[in-house]
Amino acid sequence: MKSKWLGMASITALMIGAQVSGAFAAGLDDLIAAAKKEGTLTTIALPHDWCGYGAVLDGFKAKYGLEVNELNPDAGSGDEIEAIKANKGNTGPQAPDVIDVGLSFGPSAKADGLIQPYKVSTWDTIPDSAKDADGYWYGDYYGVLAFAVNTDIVKNVPKDWPDLAGADYKNAVAFAGDPRVSNQAIQAVYAAGLSAAGGDAAKAGDAGLQAFAAINKAGNFVPVIGKSASLAQGSTPIVIAWDYNALSWRDTLDGNPPIEVVVPKTGVVAGVYIQAISAYAPHPNAAKLWMEYLYSDEGQLGWLKGYCHPIRFNDLAKNGKIPADMMAKMPPAESYAAAAFPSLDEQAAAKEVITKQWDTVVGADVAK
Repeated sequence: MKSKWLGMASITALMIGAQVSGAFAAGLDDLIAAAKKEGTLTTIALPHDWCGYGAVLDGFKAKYGLEVNELNPDAGSGDEIEAIKANKGNTGPQAPDVIDVGLSFGPSAKADGLIQPYKVSTWDTIPDSAKDADGYWYGDYYGVLAFAVNTDIVKNVPKDWPDLAGADYKNAVAFAGDPRVSNQAIQAVYAAGLSAAGGDAAKAGDAGLQAFAAINKAGNFVPVIGKSASLAQGSTPIVIAWDYNALSWRDTLDGNPPIEVVVPKTGVVAGVYIQAISAYAPHPNAAKLWMEYLYSDEGQLGWLKGYCHPIRFNDLAKNGKIPADMMAKMPPAESYAAAAFPSLDEQAAAKEVITKQWDTVVGADVAK
């Protein structure tokens, strides 16, 4: 991102309206025809309970009649990049057409020639700070790191990052990904570090590793990838995840057991995810049509139903396109007031430290 810390107000100011022209409408008809001729879209790392993706995928299939080949729903951002690299010459079902990865993975994937440019029809409503100027990658949604807590087991609910090292949380704390490859887990370490470092982004990577080293030393860290099932069963009664995942799990479990979702008091880190098309996509037209769907009003509202803040959120709100009942289910705005949006440079620096030093500093091998 261009600014050091990009807050909600900055994102609001950057969003502007756009209309789909008649010329594009004709072009869309051609794109739909070409995509239908390809017949299939191959995705990767899209769990159905992540950001409402189950309904989004169903909506895309119903609208255009394409098959969707879903690879490894539980993969992390690094795994998605490796899948492109491993399938450069492969046009079979193991080659992803599109990826959904953490913001820091966009520029590196572009530099490595792994993604191709495409500007969707709603391009102008995506903030400049959340897209590549040449169209190689663009932000899709964002959320903040939160604690999903099984209150049947955890009676003293943690309110902030330092709490997680306390004696109340033995064998309780897990990530929703592997901090060596998963953007969600990397950002969780970063957020804990930002809290410990008093907001100093330059120290957040190291401080986050030290924070989780203390959590692990206290016997509180569970070295498995936490999911809604492990949260409910109690094997990982506290899972650190994006707020939209935690809220989705809460709704799905529907009180059995009760889940409390806590946005920490400090170290509130907002993470932007991005979309991109593989440079080696076997179905490039289906990939472009997928992007058009995701960035349409329908696709953006699909993510919002899954508790994600879609990148065109303020454009939709300005034009009165967000149903009131949908907004009522979102966490209170004050939970996001202090959210920090790390710049690309800050994310890259923290990622380098966290992914390479997790094993030596924390020493917990997270099982897949």
